Order: sequence, then C-alpha cells, then structure tokens
Amino acid sequence: MSTVRIQVSACALSATVNNLRYRPNYVVSTSRFNNHFSFKPLRVSMSSVPPSEPLEIAVKASITSPNKLGDCPFTQRVLLTLEEKHLPYEKKLVDLRNKPEWFLEISPEGKVPVINIDGKWVPDSDVITQTLEEKYPSPPLVTPPEKATVGSKIFSTFIGFLKSKDPNDGTEQALLNELSSFNDYLKENGPFINGKDISAADLSLGPKLYHLEIALGHYKKWAVPDSLNFLKSYLKDIFSRESFINTRAQPEDVIEGWRPKVEG
Repeated sequence: MSTVRIQVSACALSATVNNLRYRPNYVVSTSRFNNHFSFKPLRVSMSSVPPSEPLEIAVKASITSPNKLGDCPFTQRVLLTLEEKHLPYEKKLVDLRNKPEWFLEISPEGKVPVINIDGKWVPDSDVITQTLEEKYPSPPLVTPPEKATVGSKIFSTFIGFLKSKDPNDGTEQALLNELSSFNDYLKENGPFINGKDISAADLSLGPKLYHLEIALGHYKKWAVPDSLNFLKSYLKDIFSRESFINTRAQPEDVIEGWRPKVEG
C-alpha cells in the first residue's frame, strides 16, 4: 500500500494510534510579559469529582457560520471525552485563519485543541484525553492496549481515496479493505471496539468516520456499502449519541475543510 502524506490544516494531528499508551504529559507555560515559552511535566491528581468551574478549551471556529464549532476531528475527540465523562467545559472559538494573540500565547504552534487543566494549558488530543482519564477516571473510557489500534488505518486510507484523481489507483479498494476488516471485527467483538461499552478508541475513530461519510459523499458520491452492516450499525450508534450530536461539526464545515485537499 502506498504511503499517504496527511496534512489537516490547523488541527493537531497525532502520530499515536494507541489512544492511551503511556507518554509524558507536557503543558505550555507562558508569560505575557517576556514572551517566553517552555514545556514542563504536568502532574495531575486523581479525582471523581467534576471541576467546580468549566474547563476552558480552545477549539476551531466554523468558517461557514458565526459562533459555531469548526471541523477538527481531533477537537471533537476531546469534546466527546468531556461529554462522556460529564465534565463541564467552555469552548473558546478560535478563527484559525486569523489567530488572536491570546491563542498564540497558549498554543505557540497555533494548533487546536488546547485545554486548561489546573491552570495549565495542555495541547495535543492524545495528551489531553490521557490526562482527563487519569484525573477523572469515572466513568472509565480506557481501551485495552490490544484493541487500541483497531480501525486505526481507516483515516489515512480515507484521505488517500478522497485526494485520488485516478479511479484505478487502488485507493478505493484500500479503504474498502480497511472498512471490511473493521466490520468483521465488530461482528465478532462489537457493538463497540471494546465490546458493549464505548471507549476512548471509539471517541477517536467516530469523528474521523463522520468526516469520511460527509466528505466522500460530497466529493466522490460514495457511501459505505450496505453489505458492511455491522459498520453501518456502528456509525448509527456513534452518530446518534447525545455526546456526538453536541460536539459534531456542521456538514458544510467538513466539506469546506477538506476542499483544499481535494482541489489543491
């Protein structure tokens, strides 16, 4: 299979496919006065009590509608985690085409999402979701390590097919192979990746499948085959959850977000 270079503008793309594998947590330490930025370990204490104040999270703003959430699947992953853990949060919408100074101070690379936990601004959806799991372990969303990579190749093969200009280059079949494999997995292990309960892996994959469905439907007039009935049920279950409805981007933003990758 050919390698697909993935570039999703202004979203913090993660090279980590294991949603909960161990990695050091780092946060941005900023000073408004000396413009100095540094990274230092974030230490969190476990708690089953939600924070007294909403957690601030900087997110991409819609480019099609005012005061609406934008189309970053990695941001939705974090918002889904907050929703499923019943943690209060406050979205700070950021126009990534014209990044404000306050945002660049907390996210020097200009990427979303970034969240304020215990007074520290934490970047990267992998680090954020791990930190939330450690600090607020109930309800648990941990995906067992042996299941954490299930479906992890779907997103890259989706992008390969979406960007393809040659109908005979094998990118459609590569995507079908990944979707079929995931469908077979769900048949034996579903309805979710970790069985009957939703977990971190679903919260990562769900937004990507949402983008897949909308973008391929618009640009390729393509849909997930009805023969993949376990996958179709999975999509219905994920997309109909209250947490997903509360955090999904508008279809128009998903379409516009992928336009440069398709037409560029």
